[in-house]
Amino acid sequence: MPEKTVRSRLDQESRLALRLLVRTGMTESEAVRTSLVEAAAARSTEEALRAECDRLMQDHEAVEREMAEFREWEEVTGPWPD
Repeated sequence: MPEKTVRSRLDQESRLALRLLVRTGMTESEAVRTSLVEAAAARSTEEALRAECDRLMQDHEAVEREMAEFREWEEVTGPWPD
């Protein structure tokens, strides 16, 4: 049994999203719980990636090596076909 009840006023976009999830067979409560968990997981993944990028960008020598390699590959490869 859920530990907490939450009330929320949904805007049009949220109502449409909820309706879509309910059509997949979820109850409104299941859809809201699932959405909250998925949103939190996505946000923590995004934050972890951002932190890793920030950490990597602090190694200026490594960044320069990667950029030099990128420029070298640009010189030896042709343009992408359309």
